[in-house]
Amino acid sequence: MSDASSATKAGNGAKDFVLYRAEDGIAWITLNRPERLNAFAGAMRDHLRQAVERASAAADVRVVVITGAGRGFCTGADVEVMSDLVSRGDAETFGGYVQAGIRAVQALRACRKPVVAAVNGVAAGAGASLAVACDVRLASDKASIGFTFNRIGVHPDWGASYYLPRLVGTGRASELVMSARMVDAAEAERIGLFQRVFPAAEFEGAVQAFARELADKPPLALSAAKHSLAISPESDLGRMMEVEREAQMRLFRSADVREGITAFNEKRKAVFRGE
Repeated sequence: MSDASSATKAGNGAKDFVLYRAEDGIAWITLNRPERLNAFAGAMRDHLRQAVERASAAADVRVVVITGAGRGFCTGADVEVMSDLVSRGDAETFGGYVQAGIRAVQALRACRKPVVAAVNGVAAGAGASLAVACDVRLASDKASIGFTFNRIGVHPDWGASYYLPRLVGTGRASELVMSARMVDAAEAERIGLFQRVFPAAEFEGAVQAFARELADKPPLALSAAKHSLAISPESDLGRMMEVEREAQMRLFRSADVREGITAFNEKRKAVFRGE
């Protein structure tokens, strides 16, 4: 297959459960179990991680977009699979799935390129955690999000206990996790879970436009900013000012800065090459 239509196999040989497409500087990663609202099963977690790592390593990719096929973003673990594991007491396989989720979040954190969650529908459980582990969340007005783990008696994972309080504050995070309620798109935007919400009919085009906007920006500057923002919650002001100084000096020497200044003076759109 060509790069524009290649897919990452989910491991059962019958269905491509994680799709990968890269074109015009944007990598599109699509969870593809629409009949199960893109719930994770089998090797999907690992193949999602591999797709993120592939996009991160690709020289021609500047932005990564993760979305779901059909009417859902991702509903987390497949409850039918969980039921089977519990009935068999298969803690080893369950532990492997938890570890695979950890690796996926680590890949998202390590990716120096902006990662956008395009939340087209329901995002629940680990699907909600996946969304908040991305850098930006764009949502359809038909979307909803909920940290529904305790509905089946389990603990939040995929980094939810790290990212959620940083997005909405500890008190609101506690309420969302403990109530396990679903939050509609309007409330999610109001409390900071979603950055932008678009009418469903306009959602695909809006995501494409936003991804295009980021892909046209200077990739070195975006990468440096992503890193700085990621480490900020664990750093004091002095440390962050030093990180900023180092980034400024490094970027100052780049061809992108020269291009940005030249384009500004010439009143034209800059063409950044990541150099």
